[in-house]
Amino acid sequence: MCEYTVAMSVYAGEKSANLAASLQSMLVQTAPCAELILCCDGRLTPALDEVIARYKGLFGGRMRVLRSRRHVGVGACANAALKAARTEIIVKMDADDISLPERCEKQLRFLEENPCFDMCGAFLEEFDDRTGAAVCIKAVPETSAAIRRYARRRNPFNNPTLVYRRKAALAAGGYAVSGRCEDYDLVVRMLMNGSEGGNIPEVLLRYRVTESNIERRRNLANTRGFIAVRYKIYRAGFSSLADFLIPCAAQAVLFLLPDKITEIFYKKLRKIK
Repeated sequence: MCEYTVAMSVYAGEKSANLAASLQSMLVQTAPCAELILCCDGRLTPALDEVIARYKGLFGGRMRVLRSRRHVGVGACANAALKAARTEIIVKMDADDISLPERCEKQLRFLEENPCFDMCGAFLEEFDDRTGAAVCIKAVPETSAAIRRYARRRNPFNNPTLVYRRKAALAAGGYAVSGRCEDYDLVVRMLMNGSEGGNIPEVLLRYRVTESNIERRRNLANTRGFIAVRYKIYRAGFSSLADFLIPCAAQAVLFLLPDKITEIFYKKLRKIK
């Protein structure tokens, strides 16, 4: 299979145990990475630095650590990894999620079998951080046509499962460095630039759900970013006025609703199995 680069970022607020679990899941992939680039977003805790030092040894020279003196944000870290990568295929990975052992092998095979595709995602399983129990499965559209339709209102890929071709991402301008929804913004620009993509209808990653997840989804900064990105997409001509107004109205309502009702709504968006 072709070589690939794993792109990750971590900041001081992440738990060292979560980072270790994430790195371990990439270490045991059935198709090993050529390199793993870990961008440290500002100064980290001693516990996180200890985990990084330990896994740098375990990866045997394949792990590269990029450090910034101050907090620069997700988009800037993603761009740093994108520009520093030595391979054409980029595998996105979050510092608190767990990839299943065959994730990379299956997604690489998908891109090899579909050379006209620049992006590949998959289903994910949300799990409770406290108990480890599965909560639900988040399904996404599978075909290129369905992905384009879905993208007019929401990200058609599960962010932590995204694998893409470096050249196509750079041609679309890379990640935005301000605001929120950086992944969605990049995906739409890649689609507008002629890229196609598909999703594997199989769970290939476990997504960690914590008590703060709902609050992060519905806070003011996230709501503003949610609306700003969709307005940008609407102004670019990718989506219609209805495509802009409907999800933004729903997000605004969720921002005002109590946490319990918001939690029920998010669960309804997923396929429970």
